[in-house]
Amino acid sequence: MNWADYGSYIEIYPPKEFNFEECLIFLGRSNQEVLHQMKGKSIVKLIKVDESLILCKIGYINHSIKVEFPISTPSGPSRQKVGEYIWEWFDLEQDVEGFYRAAHQDQILKKLAHQYDGLRIICIPDLFEALVWAIIGQQINLAFAYTLKRRFVEHFGECLVFEGEIFWIFPSFEKIASVSVDDLRELQFSARKAEYIIGIAKAMTNGELTKEWLLQQKDYQQVKKSLMAIRGVGAWTADYVMMKCLHDTSSFPITDVGLHHALKNLLGLKKKPTIKEIEELALGWKGWQAYATFYLWRSLYDKKI
Repeated sequence: MNWADYGSYIEIYPPKEFNFEECLIFLGRSNQEVLHQMKGKSIVKLIKVDESLILCKIGYINHSIKVEFPISTPSGPSRQKVGEYIWEWFDLEQDVEGFYRAAHQDQILKKLAHQYDGLRIICIPDLFEALVWAIIGQQINLAFAYTLKRRFVEHFGECLVFEGEIFWIFPSFEKIASVSVDDLRELQFSARKAEYIIGIAKAMTNGELTKEWLLQQKDYQQVKKSLMAIRGVGAWTADYVMMKCLHDTSSFPITDVGLHHALKNLLGLKKKPTIKEIEELALGWKGWQAYATFYLWRSLYDKKI
């Protein structure tokens, strides 16, 4: 992480291929989001470091990400952990030059790479949050997925109140390991999803499933196989988690509905492309399928490309 600590605030220096405003557009895509708030050209987000809740105001000035602490200044080690979280959240460790080289030679991605230049995958550093969000989103529309997420967070998460506003963090797996299926059913989760989420929480509480263990595995297929061995995790969920949490740029949630809509819109098709057609379209994306998918998702938030 390239950063500087000024005590009352920190500055994070991203690579040159970074566009904070583009990242803000993606982060602001839903007014149902409960884990951060948009404040003009800044994001206010609650981050948990060890047992402390730290409110962060994240802005961008003079080519650096400035992180201020509106309530109180955390300790030096905590400031560093906040910086590391934000560095991972914006996927700043990733060298994306290879993606841009591939994109500029690809008929589909060429325009998107130019239009959204500097957009990074907005990651989900916490494995439990990534898995739960992916499971929540299975086979329902995005609006209802956000509704379920909000209920889940507000029911089981921790919060902090500042200037009359409530800021939330995602529930811990330890907390969810102790709840019942009926507790989640009351929030309108299906019985299956409730079972999957509680099962994952228990596996993480027992130490059977960790992010570190997944990152230590050798290759894409091995990690995907390990994820798909978890009850409730299919191919799409595994690829989504690998893309958003494990930083695997070759992960490709090829059955994703949003991806299909984006390709249909961009190519002016009358119907969504088939999986075989998408495989052919994606031949030039090898190694960068995750970034190609993310840029295609981004295109859905524009009325006209």
